[in-house]
Amino acid sequence: MPDQLRELEPHAAWLREDVADPALWTERFDDQELLELDRAMRHAQSVSGDFLELSKQDFPLPTVAIRLKRIENELINGRGFALLRGLSRSTYSNDELCLLYWGIGLHLGNPWPQNKHGHMLGDVTDQGKTRGDYGVRGNELPGPLPYHSDGSDLVGLLCLQMAAVGGLSAICNALAIHNDMVREHPQLAAELYLPQPNDFRGEQAPGRSSWYQMPVFTDFDDRLFVRYIRTYIKASQLLQEAPRVSARAEEAMQLLDRMTEDPKYNILMDLQPGDMQFINNYHVLHARTDYRDDRASGRVRHLKRLWLETTVLQQRPKYFARKDRDHWLANKSISRLDRAGLERTG
Repeated sequence: MPDQLRELEPHAAWLREDVADPALWTERFDDQELLELDRAMRHAQSVSGDFLELSKQDFPLPTVAIRLKRIENELINGRGFALLRGLSRSTYSNDELCLLYWGIGLHLGNPWPQNKHGHMLGDVTDQGKTRGDYGVRGNELPGPLPYHSDGSDLVGLLCLQMAAVGGLSAICNALAIHNDMVREHPQLAAELYLPQPNDFRGEQAPGRSSWYQMPVFTDFDDRLFVRYIRTYIKASQLLQEAPRVSARAEEAMQLLDRMTEDPKYNILMDLQPGDMQFINNYHVLHARTDYRDDRASGRVRHLKRLWLETTVLQQRPKYFARKDRDHWLANKSISRLDRAGLERTG
């Protein structure tokens, strides 16, 4: 915990009213940029059919790369989220659209594995699992998800298909919430600077503990780093060997949960097929609203996910170095559940 709590990065502590206009955070590709992206994708196809063999240099974007670098800087040093729009879902197959997404991701950062299966490109869709299944992850479940962060610098979502009803993407500014907590509830904010137990979801390295500890808030190098996955903290309390969450920490997290649901801190996005959303995991929490699929008509909510390490951040707190997940790298792979039933639509 820092010697003294302080508000951090006020320039990025936006409220809903500050970002109410989608034009502020929507990056729409123009015709020339779309042509450049298409050419880069075709070039990458000629280099290799394996995404993992492709580098940023295999996806050449002489002008779009300049724009993506500006977006990357805005994600880390500014607003913390962006919506990239303009790719026509009806123009591309799943393979082509996923390759476009992968290539854009390579220009925004270095892909990280997302689970013990080594998925470098993951699926966010109902995978027939339930919340009671041990080790289940939010991207595998149907229904709503509470506000949380993911285990990377940046998280990206590509919309392949919308749900029949609902399934909006929700984001909230954890940085603004932190600063308000420090100012209005400093004792509770201080609790979230202490290490809290998290369940490893059965994805720890062989012989390692089934739980780990890290604080919700970290003040490092004049930046705020947030890691908050409430469901993992709650799940840790089912493990006898994990430390107990203190009553004061529970009170602090309940306050944090209420603040994430306060409309003044959050906005909703209705992701359309072909849209790409990128978020700074350290400043912005994300969630989704409840939804209903209609498998008979093919309207099944399906997004592809990237975890990215940005080049903008030169230093991170030691517990964000991911050394306890190095074993995930041994199984690097591309998850392609979209090939099981989603083909070209529109």
